[in-house]
Amino acid sequence: MKWNLRLTAANKGIWKASELQRSLAEHGLVISAGKTSGLWSGQPVSLKLEDLDVICVVLGCEIGDLLVPEPEKVRRPGQEETVRAAVGLGTAAPKVIPKRRDGRSLPPE
Repeated sequence: MKWNLRLTAANKGIWKASELQRSLAEHGLVISAGKTSGLWSGQPVSLKLEDLDVICVVLGCEIGDLLVPEPEKVRRPGQEETVRAAVGLGTAAPKVIPKRRDGRSLPPE
């Protein structure tokens, strides 16, 4: 998912994180400047559904305006093997040959 808060806020005339923070507080969602900055400049790791409701009310938007799906980033079963085969790597991993730290040879297999 792509977090699209800044663009959605800009479309509503909110250009600074502090403006958003004040508007959210007016609607009952009091959050720290640090958390506001994280929401504004990054992608939140977690966010309460109730908080999303308040953000949508403040920005006059739908949840789909804030969260944009990116299905092309989802790894699908068999996809890795197809990509590896396409670049000529095959599906088998290269064999790892262990070595002793003291330089002596290993016993035969």
